[in-house]
Amino acid sequence: MEGSVVFGLTLALHGNITASNGAVQQSNFHDYPLLRLDETPEIHVHIVENESPPGGVGEPGVPPVAPALTNAILRITGKPIRELPHQAK
Repeated sequence: MEGSVVFGLTLALHGNITASNGAVQQSNFHDYPLLRLDETPEIHVHIVENESPPGGVGEPGVPPVAPALTNAILRITGKPIRELPHQAK
């Protein structure tokens, strides 16, 4: 789950895939870096006990990260973020 948060923040803050002549320019982590340790917030994961059988917990953590980030920015600044990665103007 922590990895999902890091990957979700990477997508929201830095995720910019570019193409040239129909080919994607980013091929691996050397030219598409993940969030760096000094950019990563403290992450708290809470496991909720229940009667359901265990299932995957990695991928479901990615999609809510960007909306949570933009909602927090809206709450603090009053300015909605409509496009990610966001370029400050």
